[in-house]
Amino acid sequence: MQIGTVSLTGGAALAPMAGVADRAFREICRSFGAVYTVGEMVSARGLLQGSGKSEELLVMGPKERPGAVQLFGDDPETLARAVDVAMKFQPEVIDLNMGCPAPKIAGNKAGAALMKDPDLASRIIRGVKAASPVPVTVKFRKGWDETSVNALEFAKMAQESGADAIALHGRTRAQMYAPPADWEIIRQVKAAVSIPVMGNGDVDSPQAAKRMLESTGCDLVMVGRGALGRPWLFGQIAAFLRDGTVLPDPPMEERMEVMLRQVALMAAYKGDRIAFREARKHCGWYITGMRGAAALRRQAGTVSCLEDVKQLAQAAIRLAEENNQGEEETI
Repeated sequence: MQIGTVSLTGGAALAPMAGVADRAFREICRSFGAVYTVGEMVSARGLLQGSGKSEELLVMGPKERPGAVQLFGDDPETLARAVDVAMKFQPEVIDLNMGCPAPKIAGNKAGAALMKDPDLASRIIRGVKAASPVPVTVKFRKGWDETSVNALEFAKMAQESGADAIALHGRTRAQMYAPPADWEIIRQVKAAVSIPVMGNGDVDSPQAAKRMLESTGCDLVMVGRGALGRPWLFGQIAAFLRDGTVLPDPPMEERMEVMLRQVALMAAYKGDRIAFREARKHCGWYITGMRGAAALRRQAGTVSCLEDVKQLAQAAIRLAEENNQGEEETI
C-alpha cells in the first residue's frame, strides 16, 4: 500500500486512540510488527497557542516510524497553520481526525461533527494538503447516525479535496464503539474511490483481519482496541496474512515482560506522576481474560511506581501457574 511517498507492506496498522496510543504504546506495537502507527489526536488551536501539552503529543521516536501525527479542529486556516508546527516533529504523514465521537470534540464541531458539514471538511482537507509537505490522510466514520450515513459521499469528497488515503471506521458517531462495525460500508467506499482505504472496526484477531481484507478489499487493516494489552496481535496478524501461520499468545511471563517494558517507557517519556496514573488502565488490559483476576484488576488500578507494576506482574504469573495447574488436575 502506498500513501503518497510512504510504502506499507503486510500486517496491520495501529489506529489513533486518544489517551492510549502514546509514544510508548506505539513503539511496543511497532516492535511486534505494526506496519504503521497514528498518534493521539492533537488540537490545531492548542498548537498555535503554544500548548506544551499539545506539542508533547506530537513527539515521534525513531522506533515507531513510519507514522502519522493526527490533528483535529474546525477551522481550515488554523489547521493549515498547525501543519508547520507539526512538521517540526518530522512525521511521515499528517492525518486529519474527522471521526472522533467524544462529546468534547464532536460537540465543538470537530471530529465526527465534520461529517455533518462536508463543505467545511473539504476546505480543511484542501487547506492542510496545500500546507503539508507530506501526504495527508483523513479518518472518519460511517456517518453521524443511521439516518445520515454518508461515508460514501464523504470518501469521494476527501479524494477530490486531495487526500492521499482515507481510514474508515465502520461505525456511526451515535454508535460510539458498540458492536458491530459495518464492514459493508468499507467495501462500498473502497469500490468508489481510487486512493488507498484503511479499514477499522472489530479487528481483534488474525482471522478477523483476513476476513476484513477479503470482504471489503481495503488496502490495510487498522487495529485499535483489539490491541489493548495485546500488542503481539500485530505479529500474529502479519504471520497469518503471510502464510496462514497461527501464532499462539505468549505465555504469561512474556506478557508481563512486555507490560513492564511499556510502563518503563511511559515513565521515561512522561515522568512518573503522569505515567503511572495512565499505566493503570494498560496494566488492567494486560491481565484481562485471566480466570480469577478480579483482585489483580483492583491491584492494577492502584499502581504508582515501577515496583508496584513488578509486584502485579509476579502476582499475575503466579495466578496463571495456579490456573494451569488446576486445568491439568481436572484433565
